Amino acid sequence: MSADAPATTEAELPDEDNPERWYSTNFVGVPTRLLASTAFNAHPRHLSIHGTREAHRGLFRLLDSCPSQAAAADVFEHYMAMVFGLDGAQGAPSNGPFRFATSYIDLLRAWGFDSNSAPGAVLKGWIESRFGLTPVYHRGVLGRFPSPVWVDYIEEKMGSRFHNNCINLQLDLLYEYCQWSIRHFRAPGPIFVRLWRGTNHCQEQLVAGRTRDAHCAPCVMRLNNLVSFSRSPERAEEFGDWMIEADVPAVKLLFFPGLLSQHVLNSECEYLVIGGSYRVKARYGYR
Repeated sequence: MSADAPATTEAELPDEDNPERWYSTNFVGVPTRLLASTAFNAHPRHLSIHGTREAHRGLFRLLDSCPSQAAAADVFEHYMAMVFGLDGAQGAPSNGPFRFATSYIDLLRAWGFDSNSAPGAVLKGWIESRFGLTPVYHRGVLGRFPSPVWVDYIEEKMGSRFHNNCINLQLDLLYEYCQWSIRHFRAPGPIFVRLWRGTNHCQEQLVAGRTRDAHCAPCVMRLNNLVSFSRSPERAEEFGDWMIEADVPAVKLLFFPGLLSQHVLNSECEYLVIGGSYRVKARYGYR
């Protein structure tokens, strides 16, 4: 599970300089400020990326006939390989080298090594585009815009290396498949999932309340727009001295262990969670 650094923002900035106020629309039909709030997390509603299910009705008809998560994973991965040409090289000029197609699997694996890598920027950029949530950290605090940190992040999230194969559409399908799976098999949800996250930057993410060394203190934290959690407290504590416990709405899951047949993010029981403000319990150390 990749450990993020501080996720602070500059709420006092003028609207035109505050990245959190850039978006008034998104692709899921819920106001961005509501989507990022603890109120939404307490009373979540169904989310769907506009047009994705409608454009791939055949896939979801096939998925509806699957008797198990393993069977559904095989159907989904085969469909993605066929539609996006993920089994071989794509876009190769007749007199030049082959260029391999970018895959959602590539991004997930890269995230597992370093959430602040270029593939991590692409994933955070997809969250921006679809849910309207700006990141607050990528190799540095993303505060006032413009800044060198923002420029580096934008360059990475827009890099042609990862946008040669409709990568945002691949991620749209991954999210919709994840949500279909949760509703169809009623796991790991169906409404909330209790997860843990280790961090060394608890105070920097604090929005309301206070933390204590010895007890689980309820507080509100502003998390990055995409973050890693674990179902295992023991694994989560390996990534920081502070332990965060949260009841995450299932509609904010992009990935969970077992969703795919390929071994991706499995070693830390890693869940990818859409961020925002979360009401959590935090303590110094798990034991």
